Amino acid sequence: MLNSANICIVITILVYLIVVVGIGVACSRRNRTTDDFYLGGRKLGPLVTAMSAEASDMSSWLLMGLPGVAYLSGVADAGWTAIGLAAGTYLNWLIVARRIRLYTHRVGAITIPEFFSKRFGDERRILTGIAAVVILIFFIPYTASGFAACGKLFNSLFGIDYVGAMVVSGIIIVAYTTLGGFLAASTTDFIQSIVMTIALFVMVLFGIRAAGGLDVVMDNARALPGYLSMTLSHDMAANAANPYGFITIVSTLAWGLGYFGMPHILLRFMAIEDERKLKLSRRVASIWVVISMAVAIFIGIVGYGVTKAGGIGFLEGSASETVIVRLAGLLSTYGIPAALLAGVVLAGILASTMSTSDSQLLAAASSVSQNLMSECFQVKMNEKKKVTAARLTVVGIALIAMFMARNPDSSVFGIVSFAWAGFGAAFGPVVLFGLFWKRTNWQGALAGMVSGGVMIFVWKYLVRPLGGVWNIYELLPAFLVACVFIVAVSLATTAPKQEIVDTFNDVKSL
Repeated sequence: MLNSANICIVITILVYLIVVVGIGVACSRRNRTTDDFYLGGRKLGPLVTAMSAEASDMSSWLLMGLPGVAYLSGVADAGWTAIGLAAGTYLNWLIVARRIRLYTHRVGAITIPEFFSKRFGDERRILTGIAAVVILIFFIPYTASGFAACGKLFNSLFGIDYVGAMVVSGIIIVAYTTLGGFLAASTTDFIQSIVMTIALFVMVLFGIRAAGGLDVVMDNARALPGYLSMTLSHDMAANAANPYGFITIVSTLAWGLGYFGMPHILLRFMAIEDERKLKLSRRVASIWVVISMAVAIFIGIVGYGVTKAGGIGFLEGSASETVIVRLAGLLSTYGIPAALLAGVVLAGILASTMSTSDSQLLAAASSVSQNLMSECFQVKMNEKKKVTAARLTVVGIALIAMFMARNPDSSVFGIVSFAWAGFGAAFGPVVLFGLFWKRTNWQGALAGMVSGGVMIFVWKYLVRPLGGVWNIYELLPAFLVACVFIVAVSLATTAPKQEIVDTFNDVKSL
């Protein structure tokens, strides 16, 4: 039932949605080629590059998954994950961004699968095809997690049917993505990063007030065994502390390895107008990531304080991921100005979801229309038909993702963690070796991609359930296995052709 507070929230969100769709319409006029649609014509400025990369990276995980983990288990799990991600963000910008921008421009690649084939001289496009399939396998559930976050947002706030809310949100995302392509996605991501930042700081300040002050928040947290420890994890059900040992810490830090293989982040590096401006982008991105993740974790702790104060009910299981939504709902009861501010916060959650979903849809669409149809299956299309095929692919993939997201009990954090591992292991080692080891050949790259992707499933479903020392985040063992296969197979097979080595040396000298 809509009261005055909810009406204010709805108005704020509608204004935001109108803006992002308007950006899509405006950018649609600039999409004349597939290079424009998938890379924005390589004309992104440094600030848009930085903030769109991080907004598309953080997703609903930042405003829902991370606070939810901190709310239930304290700072250890969320904290070590954040440290790993912060380190991975900085290293990715430092060592990968410039080199992949130069390399993809040099070989004329506009997608990651295309880069793999052109970098390693794979004339049969085997790497392109396999990489495109990997993108579909892991990006569709990743996109589904974003749609699920939208459904949870509106269902928990207004009591709207989860599936209906999820579908409508998906339609909005598809609308501006199909219209404006990469340029619209990047521009809206820049705006969304600003809205996400506002949402984080508004919620932490309001939450502290609603909990009774910072001292009360910290006292409540200290009363829970292991809640504020980096070497203990709190078990809310048993009100006890569990050890958070060295192996678990290393496993959690391994989240940072995922950055080297994230297509939607690597595409931002490829699209910047001038690689010399990447230094500014790196600084902006790194600072924003550290601050935003720290605030998100603290919101989880503050949210528990608000629960203790009676402001919101206790959130169990995956419901803990709605802690910011509940806080925003509480904020909206303080009058019309507060309700409008709550609307901005909720638009921030919507922004975090949309900023990732649009990028993932584009990357997945490019793998089908550009890599599979045009390059692997040699379907003849002019530029206009290619852009149309890309847009239709976005719609098709979104429909599959909506079907997968139909379960309201799915965990945003859990889905993202698996997809993140998949890309990190399948693509990360191939990207690094391709950029920095000239002896890598297409056979080694293929072996690394396949072994990394397969090991994700093997470790998660067969090895990790054994527990004990085997309870390691699947990204770490899969990443190491892929590295071993790349080196071993490359050395055991024919060295790359001289022209491939010459291109490598040319890029290295730039």
